[in-house]
Amino acid sequence: MPKFIAPADPATRWTAAHRGPAFFAYSANYLVDADNAIIVDVEATTAIRQAETLAAKRMIERSLERFELYPERLIGDTAYGSAEMLDWLVEERGIEPHIPVFDKSQRTDGTFSCDDFTYDHATDTYHCPAGKTLQHYRRRFAMPRIGIMKDNSMRYRASKRDCQACPLKPRCCPREPARKISRSIYEGARDLAREIAKTEAYQTSRRQRKKVEMLFAHLKRILKLDRLRLRGPNGARDEFHLAATAQNLRKLATLVPAALPIPV
Repeated sequence: MPKFIAPADPATRWTAAHRGPAFFAYSANYLVDADNAIIVDVEATTAIRQAETLAAKRMIERSLERFELYPERLIGDTAYGSAEMLDWLVEERGIEPHIPVFDKSQRTDGTFSCDDFTYDHATDTYHCPAGKTLQHYRRRFAMPRIGIMKDNSMRYRASKRDCQACPLKPRCCPREPARKISRSIYEGARDLAREIAKTEAYQTSRRQRKKVEMLFAHLKRILKLDRLRLRGPNGARDEFHLAATAQNLRKLATLVPAALPIPV
């Protein structure tokens, strides 16, 4: 349930995304051809991150059905870097995610983070900086268990005997008897996104993303769409579509060559 509800338009959401005074708003989501800065699709959503991720999936699917556009990569900010979104792009659509991974596993207390542990795909285990092994299960069960938690992650635990005698325990798990690590079931897609972030193509995508941000700047400064005139999700959708049409027409006007002078 939202913390505040607008009496005039209950579908809006209270947001302070621009680091200023909070207000009720909708979010305009664009699917843009990065090479030509043409808006391919538009989706109006509430101003929450989960809705924006769902809007991206809808726009990609519509572009596939209506225009038969099969993008090779998707450029976005960290809001689209959730594990579920990356897995959907990689496994279901075969699209390269040029997106920063949404990751909160880094620790700020000076202890080892997940990046300090090495994952072995062959044995499905982790190895700590001291060389000890973290396993998913350390005993066999009569009924096999998949071990997936409610947050779509799996736990890997070290042996208590190894951790108690380890000299690195104050830097690893000072308040716990043994170290444990959570690994998302979508970690394969997250690892692929991390590898793509190290390439030159990713840096090119970062520069092309400025074209998308420029469209939102024009939406407010040139088209003056800083306030909606229609209420409800349908009203927001209509205004966003009209604004995107106007932006595409402005782009088309710059692409059409000027008429040749009539000879006298």
